[in-house]
Amino acid sequence: MRGMRILLGVLLLLRLSCSEVSAAGAPGRCTTSTPVKAYAKCIALPTQGATLAWTYDARNATLDAAFTGSFISPSGWVAWGVNQDAPAMAGARVIAAFSDPSTGALLALPFVLSPDVKLQAKPLVSRPLDIQLLASSATLISPARTVRDGASVTIAATIRLSPNRTSLHFVWNRGLYVQGYSPTIHPTDASDLASHATVDILTTATESSPIASAKLQWAHGSLNALSWGLLLPIGAALARYLRPCASAGPAAWFYAHAATQAAGYLLGASGFALGIAMGAASPGVTYKLHRGLGIAAATAGSLQTLAVFFRPKTTNRYRKYWKSYHHLLGYGCVVIGVVNVFQGFEVMGLGASYWKLGYCMALATLIGGCVALEVNAWVVFCRRQQEEKLMRREVEDVVVKDRAAAF
Repeated sequence: MRGMRILLGVLLLLRLSCSEVSAAGAPGRCTTSTPVKAYAKCIALPTQGATLAWTYDARNATLDAAFTGSFISPSGWVAWGVNQDAPAMAGARVIAAFSDPSTGALLALPFVLSPDVKLQAKPLVSRPLDIQLLASSATLISPARTVRDGASVTIAATIRLSPNRTSLHFVWNRGLYVQGYSPTIHPTDASDLASHATVDILTTATESSPIASAKLQWAHGSLNALSWGLLLPIGAALARYLRPCASAGPAAWFYAHAATQAAGYLLGASGFALGIAMGAASPGVTYKLHRGLGIAAATAGSLQTLAVFFRPKTTNRYRKYWKSYHHLLGYGCVVIGVVNVFQGFEVMGLGASYWKLGYCMALATLIGGCVALEVNAWVVFCRRQQEEKLMRREVEDVVVKDRAAAF
């Protein structure tokens, strides 16, 4: 009953957090009509609610593009650009929008992000780009009139590309401060570090329903938080702490453990499948750590499920090896799953959200219960050891007395 109350509470928090997910971690709704002009195509970029609209003229290999993002502070900056070599910040040519420290007017300055930009050894200085940038500008989107937290901005640029090169690596990000005319380092959440995408500007179709992606993210996160993050740890706890309770019946612990783990694995497999679908729908967007942990957890869960069908009988000499394998793989799967849930919060931009707080409270309740049960189990074990020791002494004393009487 306690576990069910925890699950219901988390479900309620997840549902109430749906709007927060859409705002913080979900893609924005793209439009081909911008404050600058109308474009031929548009897509919703995978992080920060950003979008990109463009028109490509194949006759002269000219890209006319407009990036739309949002500021996160009144003294912040928003930047967007192209990397000719890889979907990464280092090596990118970008245009940064921020307020002029002297006049307060909105600026759009070009920057070359050299490989040492991550070290922040020296201030970032604006300089002309070594690509054919024909025009650039930055415009605040109504109703915003000044740079503030949440204000949207459109960065427009016209670039002449190399002939027959239509697959481009776009990068974008935003930061809290500008020192003089030098943007400072941006936040380093997983969603910020993943702000890049590879787009073929010639063949990519305009997205018609980006909201479906937000619903997919919510479903993916909810299923995985409930399965890998809660149900599987609860199932492991049931096996460890319900098994010694003879009053619950000799097989009660097994059925409770198996049912909980089966439900957790099925929900987790569904969440994993949604993650694969999201990855296929977002070419060029890769969360390496989150994906690697997800594959590891899904593999371990699948091996655990298959191991049930090869469980030796209690009299088999290989039973002890199977139990060791089952325990180690099971606990490993639980740890990886919980770690990946936290990684998922960062990927979705919910590192400081009520969603994460609700999950932490549920997990802390479960861990606290396990600690209390573990302490109780050790107290009972030590007490039994002491009783058995006293019984052996009494038996030894009786044997000694009988031998002495015999003589």
